[in-house]
Amino acid sequence: MTLTRRRFVHLAAGAASIPALPRAAYAQAYPTRPITVMVFVGAGGTPDIIARLIGQALTQRLGQSVLVENRPGAGGNLALQAVARAPADGYTLLQVATPHATNVTLYEKSPVNLTNDIVPIAGTNYDSFVMLVHPSFAAKTVPELIAHAKANPGKVNLASSGTANLTHLAAELFRMRTGIDWVHVPFRGTPAAHAALLAGEVQVMVDAVASALPHVQSGALRAIGVSATARMPVLPNVPPISDFVPGYEVIGWLGYGAPKGTPPDIVEKLHREINAVLAEPAINSRLRELGSTPRPGSTADFAKLIADDTEKWGKVVKFAGLKVD
Repeated sequence: MTLTRRRFVHLAAGAASIPALPRAAYAQAYPTRPITVMVFVGAGGTPDIIARLIGQALTQRLGQSVLVENRPGAGGNLALQAVARAPADGYTLLQVATPHATNVTLYEKSPVNLTNDIVPIAGTNYDSFVMLVHPSFAAKTVPELIAHAKANPGKVNLASSGTANLTHLAAELFRMRTGIDWVHVPFRGTPAAHAALLAGEVQVMVDAVASALPHVQSGALRAIGVSATARMPVLPNVPPISDFVPGYEVIGWLGYGAPKGTPPDIVEKLHREINAVLAEPAINSRLRELGSTPRPGSTADFAKLIADDTEKWGKVVKFAGLKVD
């Protein structure tokens, strides 16, 4: 994993260090036709909404349509495989996300993966998570939850919106850091998991702030900790979980990648334009309305984030004994 991580960061750093100077006619003219962005979820999901939002702004800046193609399935691997096998010419891009980093370990037999087959371009935004409990649950705080779970091993039911996605892995990281024992109950999507938690059929869930916020604000669910390392403006009275579990942090992120071998000039141009889009007040404001924080930065920064999370979540996947053939 370490060698792959170093190679991935080095590849991105090398691309970022090359001046954005035209070296060929196609690079000068790029883009000359529409660009397709493969999105790993179906239409209407938050990543899809963000991809379309940024795509519209990129269309105006690049003078060519930036189209979204939804390719859900295999935890994001179907979209990744489609991009990895596409021509490395900048016309087929991947909306890169945290699941692609976890899949490096989860789908270790996959013929393609993020760190071997995709060149990072730019990060776009990140999301924090919140630990939720049913208001009737005995534990009202993170320390109380830990104490209750240790006193009642295997009797606390934890909901997730699907096995091995970030709502599950965030809880597994918590379990790994605290040594507690609970029962994982996966559901097919967030609405089903929320319904079970609201009904008191399960007691705990770690969910994205954006999707959990309406239930917290209505009082239907209690927020006891956030996965960010500082308090969040939208949940000012909820402490970071790391206040009680040192080193605990969960951030979901999105960005863009291209097939390995894409010319550095094109990578640099896309990086520059994506960062310019993120700086637009309307885009910045809309991302925050969606519960996301814009994350502009260098290509090397994005590559390091991906590499660090690939290593971090790889350890959690192995701890939880998760594996997909």
